[in-house]
Amino acid sequence: MKLKIYRYIMFVGILLAGCTKEEVPTYDTSHTSLDIWVGTEYGAVYESTTYNYSYAYEEGGVTFYAQISGMPSAQDRTFHLEPFGGDSALIVNTIRTEDYVIPAGEIGGEYKVYFNTQKLSDPNLFTESDGVINFRVVPNDEFAIGTENHQQFTVILKNYLAKPANWDSANYPNVAMSKYFGTYSRVKYQFMIEVLGLIDFKINYNTQTSYDEDTNTVSAAYAVYLKQVMQKALNEYNETHDTPLTDEYGVQVFF
Repeated sequence: MKLKIYRYIMFVGILLAGCTKEEVPTYDTSHTSLDIWVGTEYGAVYESTTYNYSYAYEEGGVTFYAQISGMPSAQDRTFHLEPFGGDSALIVNTIRTEDYVIPAGEIGGEYKVYFNTQKLSDPNLFTESDGVINFRVVPNDEFAIGTENHQQFTVILKNYLAKPANWDSANYPNVAMSKYFGTYSRVKYQFMIEVLGLIDFKINYNTQTSYDEDTNTVSAAYAVYLKQVMQKALNEYNETHDTPLTDEYGVQVFF
């Protein structure tokens, strides 16, 4: 009986030792491909995403995702993107990419490609018809090409901004945006979108909620706060640029 118990204990010990060995991570990165895509963090892949130059007075970004197919590494690994095809020759000077890093022990992350409206060679580009540009990973020794449908992504380019219908007038209980933000100009509205992250929002006298995301509506009290935010942002802009913010008519912007 004692011998059977001893053999059982030895058998369990061997099993436990085997399990422990399997749980130790190995960093075999001899073959690692890198997938990139636009869509969602959890793998939904869109055919393309859109960037509108008019939604940022200076620089705005497009989010993309990257994930390795293979084992994580014990050290940081860097990759780069390159634009190609479509209208890349017209806008390459407006694009900013980074040294994108997949941290040690990680399999991917969320990243951005940036576009600068002020660097457009022609401010009328993509105002009447959309442009397009593609991005892919620059080949290197760290990563093999990604899996099918994850080897590149496309950005549709726009550059037009409509004046909100409620800027100069609005039906009660809504309030005209001009009451808080003054005379409309495309540059002023671009700057507001860049700072506030809000597009075509409504201002309502009766609502008590600062911002209702479902209806894209702000309260009158919150509109006062947003005006103060814009005044502060404008002061900071003017202090850090050689000339104050000026609209498309050559008039200095005020809030």
